[in-house]
Amino acid sequence: MIHLHLRAPLEYTEAPLVPFAKLFPAGDETQEFLFCFELNQEQAIRIDPKPAFFPGELIFAGKRNIQQGDGAAEGKRQLPEGLYAFVQERRELDRAECIAMAIEQQKDALWERLRLENWLYIRYLFEDGSPVTQFFRPYTL
Repeated sequence: MIHLHLRAPLEYTEAPLVPFAKLFPAGDETQEFLFCFELNQEQAIRIDPKPAFFPGELIFAGKRNIQQGDGAAEGKRQLPEGLYAFVQERRELDRAECIAMAIEQQKDALWERLRLENWLYIRYLFEDGSPVTQFFRPYTL
């Protein structure tokens, strides 16, 4: 886990996407996807959270074409600027793997005494020719 200060928001167009489904068509490395989940407030601050409460309630899903830039003005969603506990895996993770990663991220952040918010952002993109799954948990100092 690293501490990430995102200095500008990443913008996406809202889309009816299904979390944890295979998102990338063969050979298409131009799309990236963002899912925002709201975690159960009690479980979001536990060092030993129950996996059944993860990843939480889907608030929105968005996509953007990296060749065309940010999402359109209508239906715009954001990964807001701010401080994040950040982890990534250099492959497209399925639901069970995402739950395990989110729980580990939470444990590491709490171990460092970060005051986590109850939002979890999961971003899928291509980087250097391979899929990447990224996890962002906002926190306050």
